[in-house]
Amino acid sequence: MRRQLIAGVVAGTALLLPSAARAKGPESASLSGPGLERSMAVAGQGEMGQGTPLGALVDAGGFFAQMYGQTPDPTLRVRPQGTLGAHYRVTYVVPGPNGIRSRVVQDVYPFATPVPLTYMRPGQRYWGNRTARGGWFRSSAALRLALVHAGLHVG
Repeated sequence: MRRQLIAGVVAGTALLLPSAARAKGPESASLSGPGLERSMAVAGQGEMGQGTPLGALVDAGGFFAQMYGQTPDPTLRVRPQGTLGAHYRVTYVVPGPNGIRSRVVQDVYPFATPVPLTYMRPGQRYWGNRTARGGWFRSSAALRLALVHAGLHVG
């Protein structure tokens, strides 16, 4: 029984590896919105970038779920009820195969109530023929902290 359970876990993990290997994080991002005279670069690494402003934004903003899909799926197709508040726009640059670099846009609502939200328009093209899953993502106070860490002054 124990061997069957272990074999099932190993087989399930093996099925996840190919899609995880293809999922790339952004190499850079810029932020625009209220209080910013021009777009602001978000520094760091977006893939395995814990501890960097870009890594924190990617994690708190639901980038991977919105871009590639995820199981279980934390995204929503319909906007959650509540007030959106100030609207910021993040433009990510995502490296792909053969030197392709694609731009994907995410709308960020760090002051939405009852929880901060992000939205990625479904169907955005990247790497030529791929499309972003998109949808709404419920975040937490970590989204506001990620933007402050990136250099956004909130007051």
